[in-house]
Amino acid sequence: MRSGPAFQDVPGRVRLARFVTRREFQSQALFIVIAVLLVWGAIQVAADNLAESSGKSGFAFLWQKASFELGESLIPYSAGDTYFKAFVVGVLNTLKVAALGIVLSTFIGLIIALGQLSKSVVIARLCRGYVEVVRNVPLLLQLLFWHTFLLRGLPTVRQALSPVDGVYLTNRGLYLLSPVAEPSFWIVMLALAGGIALAVGLWFWHRKTNAAFRLWPWGLTIAVLPALLAAYVAGAPITWEIPRLTGFNFTGGMTISPEFTAMLLGLSIYTGAFNAEIIRAGILGVSKGQVEAGLSLGLHPGQVMRKIVLPQALRIIIPPISNSYLNLTKESSLGVAIGYPEVVRVANITLAETSQSLECVSIIMLIYLILSLITSLILNVMNAQTSREER
Repeated sequence: MRSGPAFQDVPGRVRLARFVTRREFQSQALFIVIAVLLVWGAIQVAADNLAESSGKSGFAFLWQKASFELGESLIPYSAGDTYFKAFVVGVLNTLKVAALGIVLSTFIGLIIALGQLSKSVVIARLCRGYVEVVRNVPLLLQLLFWHTFLLRGLPTVRQALSPVDGVYLTNRGLYLLSPVAEPSFWIVMLALAGGIALAVGLWFWHRKTNAAFRLWPWGLTIAVLPALLAAYVAGAPITWEIPRLTGFNFTGGMTISPEFTAMLLGLSIYTGAFNAEIIRAGILGVSKGQVEAGLSLGLHPGQVMRKIVLPQALRIIIPPISNSYLNLTKESSLGVAIGYPEVVRVANITLAETSQSLECVSIIMLIYLILSLITSLILNVMNAQTSREER
């Protein structure tokens, strides 16, 4: 705000009148009025439609009992639980595939980007062909392809592939050993937490005093040793449950469903093609002089890429790759096409049972809005940190 005697002598009423007459204020006020009118009109239309169809409105149905099962859940769920819990399961399934997809697509994008910049013509052409093919095929078709391949291309339960004992691959999913917590689990975890706290204290002390000994072997020993002693005294913290064939399917252990696998493969491979172009552009955006300077210092090309090029390219990569991550999170809603129980599928089943169309659609919109805002917040913080480093 401006300051000074000339501005302070102006009466407050005059300053307010000048502010109100400014074009910026008028345009913002007009936008707010139009937005309020549109929201009010949408609410009125929805209320009239509900009144004409004698439909029930409100979110009280969320506490009613759901009559459907979900094939995959990170928390215990069964028919008879509330619709609210079913939505929680859908959100967790969405977060699971989105988080793993972000990590895997970033790794794929980095590998393909480096491959396109390779001096080998064959590797560069193959990586370029991957980008051109994958990003020009609709994601929905890719999801359907992977789901069909997993269901039709893998053997049946009776003919399951078992590369090692306790691991079985079938068209119904991948069955793995599952960890089971024993009574001593929390004792060992508490000892591990104490060891990590001691190691962090040692790190701070080493940093403050500049001690001559090497930190990492002693720090690792202090962090792990209490947990190993606790496991020796109290017993093994976990045991492993082995899947076994009983009847027409495997029981026990951990199952990775074909729907989840198809979702993860489709999202990761599709988004990885776009990430590859973003990362490649970021690498090319770093001055060649930086590379030449690193090579002149005797660094290996891999060290130059890891220590000089990629840290600087990160400032260019983060803003556009944020949109890629947001798109991946929102495109997880396509899992409804292959039966993956993410939040949209849960909402569709709930809508079919309760006829609460407006409420179910509102819940979907709100959930994806919150997930997108959280993702944007995290990436904006990372972008701000890299920008500060640049200054």
